[in-house]
Amino acid sequence: MSSKEALELAGRKNLDLAMISPNGKPPVCKIMDYGKYKYEQARKEKEARKNQKTINVKEIRLRPGIGDNDLKTKANNAIKFLKKGDKVKVELRFRGRELGHKDIGRQVMMNFIEMLSEFGEPARPPKFEGNNMVTIIDPKK
Repeated sequence: MSSKEALELAGRKNLDLAMISPNGKPPVCKIMDYGKYKYEQARKEKEARKNQKTINVKEIRLRPGIGDNDLKTKANNAIKFLKKGDKVKVELRFRGRELGHKDIGRQVMMNFIEMLSEFGEPARPPKFEGNNMVTIIDPKK
């Protein structure tokens, strides 16, 4: 069908002639209500964005000499984040002479990970990045 005939037919039906595949041989066109089509596309995109889940990473900082009650408080905050579905980045900072006692820091980190074991598991084992020991804990599904 020629483009003039198609335009005429679309005009009689009060619809639009939309080109679906302009590079095809021959080009493919469709008679449709273009405003309604654009509205449906926008609605589908909005629905897809609504169902998309964003991942937040919350950060908790510890020190090697942290007290037991302070560690429990930090663990409770991390549990809240994990329950909401957020990842938790745990950073244990060493300063000065604390760097000579990395074993104490590693023990604190392992105790902290053990406190959170019911609600999340570490994505990777704790490792040193400069003067910090870092790990990321993912929520359990």
